[in-house]
Amino acid sequence: MGSVLWGRMIVAVVSAGQRGVVSTRPRGADGRSGASLPVFIEREVFFGSGGLRFAGTLTFPASPVGAPWPAVLLLAGSGPVDRNENWGLLRVDAPPQFAHALAAAGIATLRYDKRGVGKSEGGDWRSAGFFDAVDDAAGARAFLAGRPEIDETRVAAIGHSEGALTAIALAAQSEPLAAIVLLAGSAMPGTEVGHYQLRRMIATLPAPVRSLLGHLRIDLDRRLDASHARVSAGTGDIARIGLRRVNARWQREFLAYDPAVDLGRCRLPILAVTGGKDLQIDPDQLEAISAAAGGLVTISRPPNLTHTLRCQPGRPTLLAYRKELRRPVDPALIAEVVAWTTHALDNAR
Repeated sequence: MGSVLWGRMIVAVVSAGQRGVVSTRPRGADGRSGASLPVFIEREVFFGSGGLRFAGTLTFPASPVGAPWPAVLLLAGSGPVDRNENWGLLRVDAPPQFAHALAAAGIATLRYDKRGVGKSEGGDWRSAGFFDAVDDAAGARAFLAGRPEIDETRVAAIGHSEGALTAIALAAQSEPLAAIVLLAGSAMPGTEVGHYQLRRMIATLPAPVRSLLGHLRIDLDRRLDASHARVSAGTGDIARIGLRRVNARWQREFLAYDPAVDLGRCRLPILAVTGGKDLQIDPDQLEAISAAAGGLVTISRPPNLTHTLRCQPGRPTLLAYRKELRRPVDPALIAEVVAWTTHALDNAR
């Protein structure tokens, strides 16, 4: 797997008038393993949706065997992240790792910059709502299924965090998907997710800090409810909370959205994976997802996996995120997702 994910990258002509990226498996340590073998090809693509122009990366197997290929739409987490789920110093970089591993298994993928981010043109992530993201994903799915290299009857979606909710909402609509993978997904409304995150964050604070909060009688749950109420009562796309300008429209829609309702409309296979050390999504939501869904659900709870899709030894803490993100996504998670997705798409023939 390592040679697939971290192979040497070279630029090569893919077809007349187009340039792409070809990944190759490097030669063996003895240098006698023969010529490098192509693993995947990547092309930058553009598609329209809702009057906007989105930029993305289409990754597909280098070998024509198996074409038209099954495909996966990769949906990133919240915030102004690009196609690789990166934003400033926060570099999750999960979509390309899944894309490369899936291509090695004979599955194409599409990942894209969110509206107003990266090379996507038009729109503003600060004023975009949660359901705008769902509409954008529907446009990406339609573009992917319309490609001649893709088998439109075998298109799945893999979403991480907010992307998992986007995948649920997309699957509940009339958009045909063969399967979905929910990485750190949830079956409860955003209001409850916020309180779970707050409780887990407080639990990771040093004891003196927790003691000080109690001494000062600072009720953070109550303050969070007040913040949610202010955002929900507004009508503008952007609001000011303290010194920060926040995407009020997205927050209103996220707080009100109940994924359990849409899960009940999903009759397709679902893989739900949440780490036992996730501080942002309750791992117990795996059982809630299974109970709410209308189809067959496979759940997985890797004990040391965190919200970053990396493993963290010892007591989980948000302070370890930056160190975690210097490492690749957990290889066991990638292998599990690729194996399950391959099986689900094979059965969708």
